[in-house]
This record gives sequence, C-alpha cells and structure tokens, in this order.
Amino acid sequence: MNAQELKQLEDDLWRSADIRPEGFKIGLPPDVLPLIQHMADRKQEYFLCISLNGAYEVIAVRTVSVGLVNKTQVHPWEVFADPITDRATAIIVAHNHPTGNLTPSKDDIAITRQLKSAGETLGIRLLDHIIFGNKGYYSFQESDRLY
Repeated sequence: MNAQELKQLEDDLWRSADIRPEGFKIGLPPDVLPLIQHMADRKQEYFLCISLNGAYEVIAVRTVSVGLVNKTQVHPWEVFADPITDRATAIIVAHNHPTGNLTPSKDDIAITRQLKSAGETLGIRLLDHIIFGNKGYYSFQESDRLY
C-alpha cells in the first residue's frame, strides 16, 4: 500500500466514524453543512443521519449507508435505530450526490416520505432531508417539500 492509498484509507476510516459534535445547535438547514460537507467529494452516495435533542442540539452524526455513484439503499429501521437509542426527538437526514446534480430523484422523494411517516409513528420528527455536493445543497424543508 503506497502513501496515497494509506492516506485515503485513514480519511475513509475517520469519515465513517460517528461524529459527535454534542451541543451544536441547528436552527436552519445551512447549519448542518459544516457537519456533512466533508462527504461532498465522495465518489459514492453516503446517507447520513443527524440525531437531535429537544433543543435541536446535535447528539451525533452517523453514516447509515454507503451506495453507488447514483444510489444508496436506505430503510427506515436503519435510519431510526441509533436515534432511538440516543433518545433523540428529531433527526435530519442528508446524502451527497456525487454527480453534482442536487435535484431530488424519485427515490429521494419516496424515502423522504417514508422517513417522515416512520418518524411520526416513533415520535421522532424528521426536520429535513438535505442533498449536498461540492457546489451547494438542496433542502426539502426550504423547498417546502417535506410532505
């Protein structure tokens, strides 16, 4: 393994670990970007979940799944497993679009609906679904598409 491959492996291990910026308060969708932007340059889709307490302070940021260049598999039980143990009252989910196109796909819209419904059942509110890349982000909440 050469030095560049070793550096990439270290970066991947660091990035896949839980990020715990406890107490960081989320007020608006752009507040999430410092917690997730380091994943924007990934070559595959990374689906992330941010657990929040009742004051909308971050409990943890976790990678839920890693997919392909244009798709990742996500199921509500995978998304909500850690927030339940965190005793979170809300979550924000986010994933990168390696292609740079920030427009939500049909699958993005469908999983947002599923997660919102599952969250309502569990009593854990889905505050936003953010699609991000190197050149910006798309917020379902800001676009009034958080059904």
